[in-house]
Amino acid sequence: MSAPTLARAACTSDDDDDRVLVERCRHGDREAFTALVVRYQRPIYNAAFWVLHKAEDASDISQIVFLKVAERLDDYDPKYKFFSWIYRIAVNESLNLLRRKGHEEELDEEMDVPGADSADPLWQLSAAERSKRVLSTLKSMATNDRVVLSLRHFSECSYQEMAQILELDEKTVKSRLFEARQRLRGLLKDL
Repeated sequence: MSAPTLARAACTSDDDDDRVLVERCRHGDREAFTALVVRYQRPIYNAAFWVLHKAEDASDISQIVFLKVAERLDDYDPKYKFFSWIYRIAVNESLNLLRRKGHEEELDEEMDVPGADSADPLWQLSAAERSKRVLSTLKSMATNDRVVLSLRHFSECSYQEMAQILELDEKTVKSRLFEARQRLRGLLKDL
């Protein structure tokens, strides 16, 4: 299953099931916590990776997020989606790491991008080059732009979910996403 598909599955997970697992965790059920970790480890890693663009940092943030979840589970308000709460922790921790490292440091230029499934080598090369160009351009954008673009296009979250995660009004989310897309288009106008 692809990363966006996994993230989308997390965005649309059964909220009632999450609430049951959280309640079981609050009563000391370790298996319930393990189930939450298994369900959300990949989406949390992806959220951190799209902010930080470093696998090692994303892995560290994933561990920190689950430690914080274990420590702060009583702070979770079940009237909101668990995914939004945990994703917000991941985004905040990722942004905090960027700040600690001197804000937005130079990001690695090398990033493995899978080629297309086509048998045509020229088509594969062209598609891989376009993908690298888009990813490189995304990496050069401001953190806020990367966050809204990755939430919408890589994690496939709805505007409502994005608003909850970013703790913003839905109209503000739409506006930020529109502006980020415009900046991305401007940077990729020759593609």
